[in-house]
Amino acid sequence: MFNFEAALETIPRQTVLCVGDLMLDDFVYGEVARISPEAPAPVLAVRRSELVVGGAGNVACNVAGLGARCVFVGVIGEDDAGRTLATRVASVPLIKSHLVIDSSRPTTRKIRFVSEHHSTHLLRADWESSKPIGGETENRVIEHALAALPRVGAVVLSDYAKGALTAPVIRAVIEAANKLAKPVIVDPKGKNFSIYMGATLITPNWHELADAVRRPLISEQDIALASAEIMGEVGSEAVLVTRGEAGMSLIATGGEYVHVAAYPVKVRDVSGAGDTVIATLAVMLASGADLEAAMRTANAAAAVVVGKRGTATVSAMELRTRLLPAASLAPEEKILFDWNSLDERLMEWRRAGLRIGFTNGCFDLLHPGHIKLLTQAHAACDRLIVGLNSDASVKRLKGEGRPMQDVHARAEVLAALEAVDLVVIFEQDTPRELLRRIRPKVLVKGGDYRREEVVGHDLVEADGGEVILIDLVPGFSTTRIVRKSRAAAE
Repeated sequence: MFNFEAALETIPRQTVLCVGDLMLDDFVYGEVARISPEAPAPVLAVRRSELVVGGAGNVACNVAGLGARCVFVGVIGEDDAGRTLATRVASVPLIKSHLVIDSSRPTTRKIRFVSEHHSTHLLRADWESSKPIGGETENRVIEHALAALPRVGAVVLSDYAKGALTAPVIRAVIEAANKLAKPVIVDPKGKNFSIYMGATLITPNWHELADAVRRPLISEQDIALASAEIMGEVGSEAVLVTRGEAGMSLIATGGEYVHVAAYPVKVRDVSGAGDTVIATLAVMLASGADLEAAMRTANAAAAVVVGKRGTATVSAMELRTRLLPAASLAPEEKILFDWNSLDERLMEWRRAGLRIGFTNGCFDLLHPGHIKLLTQAHAACDRLIVGLNSDASVKRLKGEGRPMQDVHARAEVLAALEAVDLVVIFEQDTPRELLRRIRPKVLVKGGDYRREEVVGHDLVEADGGEVILIDLVPGFSTTRIVRKSRAAAE
């Protein structure tokens, strides 16, 4: 099974070459409240605007957003939009850009007018030229791309049909990459995919694939057959079809067909989601992932980015949180040995008006009694902190042979529980000092205590909090389980 966590840790060591059509995305956000008296057109009351690096530049920004390095080669015009793009791209530390200036063409620029409340695109205005580059501009693009190839782990050709990716540019990059055994991932445009001959992976969306094979695609079998047809035409190792809310489908050499469903998310904006997908694919292939693992990672990245407004990127931490089970992330997110990190978490929760609860114990061998205590404790508050006795503290309280599990094991088991929001280890025999630090509004203990016997009840009640006692589950006790186990062993 592919180790996603290990692969994600290698991302900072990867470098991707991205060649393609650079554009400036301008988002104008506001609300429509009336119709213009001059014409039957809605009036957008503008609240804010945002300039974003778009097109192939967004692929580069997504590579950098993940924490990998990117060498970017593109073309800009000799105009304000081009100068803005050059400044924006240069400001991203992990991107090394080679922008060729062509004074004969405008920098591609798109302005999108968006209803912010409904996240609806009302209108788009474009400044662009689809005329292919040529002459010195084309030669310089090829020169920059080939010079970067030896030091990268993967190559992206991001084709937006704005003229930067001419047939000679595509041919030169793919042939040179193949000689160096570098994977080439292509985000294609147009109906003729044969110009990408020799690429490793082609990533059309459903509609682009249908246009390329010149027939509608209705069923899964239709998609698989069309992908195999393109693979034969291009000579690629695989075709990955992005299908929006339906997820992604991959067919590789040998006819293996793999489909992954899209994550259930609230979609805010799909602008640039394809750029996120291809950037993630490239970074993962550079790190040594196989095609299926790269696809599953890209699917998770897409789920993160469509939940954001405008052309966005995804970070390695966001990707990791989406990709890995919550229980596997819990130890680093929920366990605190250093109390100095506690204040920041408490401040954040109090600022949000959350009710903080606390319970404590050794939790040596977790049993149903513990589960009931923790779930009912969480029901009485918004965030539950569990104070956990250190190994030395347990030994002093329970005697030789205890704890059965060390503090790291006990903390990880607790952190994996949904009811537990934070585990804080304390060295003292009682949690009184920790309670002074936390100042919870709810203090929870088992029903085998009386209120006045609960350590710290006076502190909590003096601070306006309350003490709650939870009935025990009959027949369950860690001490009883340990004695029974030892008796059976003897």
